[in-house]
Amino acid sequence: MDPKSQRVKLNDGHFIPALGFGTGAPPEVPKSEAVEVTKFAIEAGFRHIDSAYTYQNEEQVGQAIRSKIADGTVKREDIFYTSKVWSTFLRPDLVRPALEKSLKDLQLDYVDLYIIHQPVALMPGETLFPTDENGKPMFDSVDLCRTWEALEKCKDAGLTKSIGVSNFNHKQLEKILNKPGLKYKPVCNQVECHPYLNQSKLLEFCKSHNIVLVAYGALGAQRTLQWVNPNLPFLLEDPVLSAIAKKHKQTPALVALRYQIQRGVVVLAKSYNKKRIKENIQVFDFELTLEDMKAIDGLNSNIRYYDFQQAVDHPEYPYSEEY
Repeated sequence: MDPKSQRVKLNDGHFIPALGFGTGAPPEVPKSEAVEVTKFAIEAGFRHIDSAYTYQNEEQVGQAIRSKIADGTVKREDIFYTSKVWSTFLRPDLVRPALEKSLKDLQLDYVDLYIIHQPVALMPGETLFPTDENGKPMFDSVDLCRTWEALEKCKDAGLTKSIGVSNFNHKQLEKILNKPGLKYKPVCNQVECHPYLNQSKLLEFCKSHNIVLVAYGALGAQRTLQWVNPNLPFLLEDPVLSAIAKKHKQTPALVALRYQIQRGVVVLAKSYNKKRIKENIQVFDFELTLEDMKAIDGLNSNIRYYDFQQAVDHPEYPYSEEY
């Protein structure tokens, strides 16, 4: 099946490919690798590329996209590119300059989707994670509705086609949806979502408001990341996923990705391994049965790999809510 036709319609009329390539990598991976793997992902058939200012690799990802446009593999309009406004830029007057900086790094005229990376605002400045002398995060206090208005202006200016959010709970989404004078609804909410944290309540909420749920961490998490709890179970070693994978002659990773697509969730597959990048695009070549889906639903145990504990004292910390 042609992955290019596997798209989901957003509430603003644009389309997002159901499978995306995640470009975030642990700090020890050289930034130059992002050029190679992004090029490879595009050659393999990925058309949805997900990055962010905080990944510090937009220059390299942009270079890869432009080189694949230059050699005729794709046109700009074939690529759906997502960037994110980082927490140190959530003050309304900093949003557009942050997007302009990303566009300059990418050397692109627009992004397809620009989203608030997470609702916890951090003190503006050069550092991504500003801390005080005791190593405590330096929080900022921002009205997210004003931040949202700044994103609406970026859309009106043609710097981004669509706007959305990430890591928002349903109450934070509601705040934006109920904002007086709302011009554009968020098209998506990008959140950690996998069989151990299937986000069924949040998914239902988003669907009822015509907001697409985008899943990151869909294959579990890399243990090398300092903020991931090393004692949590490995998702891809789960016996239920392994049994379903064996039955379909697929890998547990493909089963985890396919599960999301069949629930109407847009899923990001992050890998810097060429063999696995090629494999992940095959998610459209098979289908899970109703029994398979039920069995995977049964794995939900609210295990969150990325719980951003450092921000637990911020009033906008999203995970104190059930969903």
